[in-house]
Parts: sequence; structure tokens; C-alpha cells
Amino acid sequence: MADAAFKPEKDYSKEVDKQLPEAEQLAKTDIQAAIENLSALEKQTRQASDLASTSRILIGIVTICKNAGDWALLNDQTIVLSKKHGQLKQAITKMVQTVMGFLDDTPSMEVKLALIETIRTVTEGKIFVEVERARVTKMLSDIKKQQGDLKAAADILCELQVETFGSMDRREKVEFILAQVALCIEIDDWTQAGILSRKISTRYLSRKPPKTPEQLEKEKKDREKKIKAGEDVPEQKEDDVTDLKLRYYEQQIMLAKHDGKYLDACKHYRQVLDTELVEKDPAKLQAVLRRIIYFVILAPYDNEQHDLLHRIHKDPRNAEVPEAAELLKLFTVHELMRWPEVSKVFGPHLCSTEIFDSEKGQSDDEKALERWQDLRKRVIEHNVRVVAKYYTRIRMERLTQLLDLTADETEKYISELVTSKTVYAKIDRPARIISFAKPRDADDILNEWSFNMKSLLGLLERVDHLITKEEMMARIQPKLKPKKGKESKKGKGVEA
Repeated sequence: MADAAFKPEKDYSKEVDKQLPEAEQLAKTDIQAAIENLSALEKQTRQASDLASTSRILIGIVTICKNAGDWALLNDQTIVLSKKHGQLKQAITKMVQTVMGFLDDTPSMEVKLALIETIRTVTEGKIFVEVERARVTKMLSDIKKQQGDLKAAADILCELQVETFGSMDRREKVEFILAQVALCIEIDDWTQAGILSRKISTRYLSRKPPKTPEQLEKEKKDREKKIKAGEDVPEQKEDDVTDLKLRYYEQQIMLAKHDGKYLDACKHYRQVLDTELVEKDPAKLQAVLRRIIYFVILAPYDNEQHDLLHRIHKDPRNAEVPEAAELLKLFTVHELMRWPEVSKVFGPHLCSTEIFDSEKGQSDDEKALERWQDLRKRVIEHNVRVVAKYYTRIRMERLTQLLDLTADETEKYISELVTSKTVYAKIDRPARIISFAKPRDADDILNEWSFNMKSLLGLLERVDHLITKEEMMARIQPKLKPKKGKESKKGKGVEA
């Protein structure tokens, strides 16, 4: 039964060759009669499972409707033919593809929208035409977007689950998902945009290492062997996904900026940096390097941020952006930074970018002022960590002087760092003393005492060993007697 669908019981190609030109000629005077004649032949070819003939007839019917300019009849025939009992799937696919080719020839937007809705109706729920449905839906979404109805465009396009389409090319899938994410961002549906963007595999977008001459030679030999064996070997084309990668990470950076996830934004910029297009353009390279540095500095302090900050600091390409590199260096050394001095030296340069605004309303980005405030916060937190490293106890007046803050602000920032477990601190408000020394329990003290005793005993054992070694070496050495003494004794004996 499975083979019967592919093996025609009878070949109707001669009948089709004869009746198609006749129907086209008849359609000029009586289109209904022409369609009826072809419909009768279509029933015979369909029942005989003659795929080639059925496909030609379906294409012929819709072409006759299009040439006659009867778009309403075209819509009706497309739906009727697709719903015929036992209609061949491949024939429906070819008919739908032909009707899609008519979209550019529609006389008006109303006719085009009606034809698109017809194709969407015919392809609904049919896996074998899922790619055609996706493409037509993209066209409809683009039309809605051009008309200014972004919400309808996003709803129409986001109903497609293109990641499940097995017959769609991988690149086309990524383009569809990127278009969905872009529409969600435009209508401020950031949650849906984040969900959709996770459907794209970053492994597909990652940079492929160049093939070595040995690999190229091996592929060439394998290809020649297959050709000699009579196999059809298609040419392998390298799929350049740089444009998709840049679009994807541009959207990811927008999402990270909106959510205030500075570390994620830094990682996305590092991926953008890892593209040949950016590396070869000095202007783009410098812009990306600056943003990598800015966002890693803005990220809240933790182990991951600390590690990434030092790895970025070691990047030799930072010499391209000396101002940003100098600011980054301040965060890698355990020295105090005065915020007034930092804002004076680096402020004009930082605020000239779209990342920071020192005052409200300087740019269209509402988050720019918030980032400037976060930079001040990171400088203060760095200073608190430096103080905690060098001081065990410090007076509030001295600490406020070091941090260039009021007493309330100092207490606020210390409390936030203690809550995030970045530093340990206790504030004695009556005495106005802050203690950074972490209290130790009995187990820690005993462990330290035990370790110290073991170290001391080890040193004593080593000293004892060295002393014993010196004593043994001294015993082994022979005792030398003076020669002059012996000669004088012999001389005395002779005289006697």
C-alpha cells in the first residue's frame, strides 16, 4: 500500500499534454468550462496516483485563474483542490509553491492579503507544506509591520514554531527566530524576546577554525574517490553565519542592557569581538573593546566577574583603547580610587559614549544615567574592599574620609556588601567603629594552633637533623698532625 502512492497505476501524461493546451485556449472564452474539463481529468489522475500528471493539472488550473485575472476564483480553486479526497501531498506542495509565485503579481494589497490567507488556510496543519506556510506568514507579518500594526505582526509571526520544522534550512530557521525576537523587542515584550532567543544554538553561530592544508587535501581525495565510484557528490559550500551572529548578539546585548545584566552584556560583546569582520575593522574593534571594559566594570563583584576582569586586563588589544584600559587597571590593583577624581579624569570620555550619562536627559537611553550611578557604586565598593583588606578596625570618620561619602552612605554601602557576602563587617554605632576582622570559632583557632605546632615541630626536626649531620661529618674527617714538631724531636735525639 505504501508503494502504491508512488507507483502510478496508469500514466495520463499523453491525455494531460493534449487537454492542457485545449483548456488554456478554452479559458479565454469560458473559464468555468475549462476548469471543469481539467477537474474531470484531475480526478482520474488522482485516483490512479499519477503524481506528475496531477501536479501539472493543479498548476494548470491555478495558472488559468491567474491569467484570467479572476483572483477570487483562484482562491476558491486552491482551497477546493487541496481538499480533494486522496489528494497527493507532493501535488499540493507544487500547487502551493506556484500560487506563492503569484503574490508579486497581485493588482492590489487587498487581493494579496486574501491570497495569503488562502495559502495559510490550505497549509494549516500540514507538515509537508510547513516551510511554505512559514514563508507566507513572514510576508503577512512584514505587511502588518509596514502598516504600523506591530502587535499584530508580532502575534502572527510568533505563532510559528520554526525550530520544530525538519524540512527548513537551519539558516532560515535562525533568520525567522531573529525576526520574531526583533518584533518582540519593538513592542516591548522583553520576556517573550528572551524566551524566543534561547531557541537559537550559539554553537551554530560560533566561529569555525580554518581548515588546515592536510584537511583540505584529505577532503579533495575523498571527493575524487566518490566521483570515480560514480557517486553524485554535491559541492560543499561554507555557510558564513557572521551576519546572523552579529544580529543575534546585538539583540542579546539589548536584552542584557534592559535587564541590567552587565556581565552578560560583557560576554556578548566578547562574542562580537570574536568575529573576523570586527577584528579587521579598527573602528569597530575599538568600540567593542571599550564596551567590554565598561560592562565588566559595571558588573557586580563576584568570583566570575573578578576572573573575567583580570582576563580582559591581560588582553594585549587593550592598547587600542588606552583611556578605557587605564580605568580597567584601577580596578585590578588594591588601591583606593577617589570618585571625584575618577569622574573628573574619565567622566568626559565616558559620557561621550551612549553607555553613560552624568545627567538626566543627555541622551535617549533612559538607562545611561543609571549606569553612571552604578559606576560610582562600583568605585565605592572597590574602595570598601580595599579598606577591608588593610584594616581590621577603623573609625567611621576616617572611613567616610577615605570613601568621600557621608556617614549614612558609608553605612549603606557597607551593609550591601555584607549582605552580598563580599566583605565581613560589624558596625559599633555608639563607639562609631567598624570592624572588618572576621571572628573565628574554637575549631578554627585549634586548627590554626595545631598547624603552627606541626610547623614548629617540623622545623625542630629539621634543625636536629642538620646538627647531627654536621657532627657526623666532623667525626669522619682525619686529624692532621703538624710536621715541624716531629722534625724538631728527631733533631734533639741525634744531639743526645
